[in-house]
Amino acid sequence: MTSRNAVIFHGTGGSPGILWFPWLGRQLTARGYDVDIPHYPGINVDPVDDLVPTILAGHRFDRDTVLVGHSGGAALLLALLEDLDVTVARAILVAGYCTEPNTEREPVLRKGYDWSRIRAHVRDLYFVNSTNDPYGCDDGQGRAMFDRLGGTLIVREEGHFGDHDQPYPTFELVDRLIG
Repeated sequence: MTSRNAVIFHGTGGSPGILWFPWLGRQLTARGYDVDIPHYPGINVDPVDDLVPTILAGHRFDRDTVLVGHSGGAALLLALLEDLDVTVARAILVAGYCTEPNTEREPVLRKGYDWSRIRAHVRDLYFVNSTNDPYGCDDGQGRAMFDRLGGTLIVREEGHFGDHDQPYPTFELVDRLIG
């Protein structure tokens, strides 16, 4: 019998010990999940196609896997889902985006996506975006992904859901979405 597992990806310039990531990890561990919150400093620094094989080799992905990504980590999930060879249980993209959200270089994005392949590799897909995201990872980006992939779009007015100037130690919504 396989156990449920979750992989939580930080965003650009982030790390596993910030924001709501440790709290969510503890919540899921208490419910019996095997939780991995890896540190990938190359997110949105290295080309996504160089990073994805390392991630695929470094984690377990199966029908009971839950993926959570924040900002650049959410954008990373698009490429990861496209390249998986299994269908995972759930993916939650928080402050995610599929096109350049601002004037910064975005190596985490692919020039194009096979949207049907992405959709085929996840049973439940959630986009959590904000109307007032200061980096452009806003509800318009959430709508763009939702229009291509379906799933559930949740729009809040909560900035970037955590950043250096926005304390965000817990995130009950994401915890509830995982169940």
